[in-house]
Amino acid sequence: MNILHLDTNHPLLIEQLNALGFTNDEDYTSSKEAIANIIHQYDGFIIRSRFKIDKQFLDAATNLKFIGRVGAGLENIDCEYAEQKGIKLIAAPEGNRNAVGEHSLAMLLSLFNKLNKADREVRNGTWNREDNRGLELDGKTVGLIGYGNMGKAFAKKLRGFDVEVLCYDIKADVGDENAKQVTLEELQLKANVLSLHTPETPSTIGMINSEFINAFQNSFWLINTARGKSVVTEDLVSALQSGKILGAGLDVLEYEKSSFENLFKASVTSSAVEMPNAFKYLISADNVLLTPHVAGWTIESKEKLAQTIVDKIKAHFT
Repeated sequence: MNILHLDTNHPLLIEQLNALGFTNDEDYTSSKEAIANIIHQYDGFIIRSRFKIDKQFLDAATNLKFIGRVGAGLENIDCEYAEQKGIKLIAAPEGNRNAVGEHSLAMLLSLFNKLNKADREVRNGTWNREDNRGLELDGKTVGLIGYGNMGKAFAKKLRGFDVEVLCYDIKADVGDENAKQVTLEELQLKANVLSLHTPETPSTIGMINSEFINAFQNSFWLINTARGKSVVTEDLVSALQSGKILGAGLDVLEYEKSSFENLFKASVTSSAVEMPNAFKYLISADNVLLTPHVAGWTIESKEKLAQTIVDKIKAHFT
């Protein structure tokens, strides 16, 4: 089988596939159109998020047997059409779930203890202890929306704290010893912290809006290490300003391009970046913590993601 690699990944991916007898070609720079012209030569290709895999591209891939996505989600692929064509879809959420769980916890503890604010002040010569008095996580109720690989990993990290962990998921019977599955209404009634662990789907895009936020009984903290388009940023900012949301840890933003490699698009008329007012507020707020879509992007997860893809290809095609 011939495999085309469209994004760089950990070297073990190609090394182990070579050892299994696959032929591996690499093209990390050609345009989507150029790739479409040669994709019929390949039985499989491996991608992260370089471009969308749509119907037109899939129609050009006449010999395609599988697509490997070195990441957790498959939202950059027309999955329904690929499955209609008998193409096996392989993702690797097992590879970076631990990293996402750790990052989610790190963001939450940093917000509770004002670590980013205190660090900045001390570096600037300000020693302000009272204004940097923190909160303790013990005694709080943490609500998770989405209880798959990522949600379960975060819940596992919370076992060392005296907290109640609730989860809501569209799938039934996913709760376990680390989180009690509840209705969305119960989660909104009890949660002091909300952490998102959902894929990008039509039902999750814009899910966290003013109506959703105001349905919570308590003011709460928001952690999003899932997908940026799940949160309406303008509504988040309004909630931060009103105090309904006490603080936010955001590893992802709705402004991200689908490749996740860039944030803002340049203006049509100039090369200047168009920065939305809502984002200007986020970068100036002491109770907001921002990271550039790196929750699942650790040294260890890079290797684990690649190994997961190899293992799944081996299981299905050798």
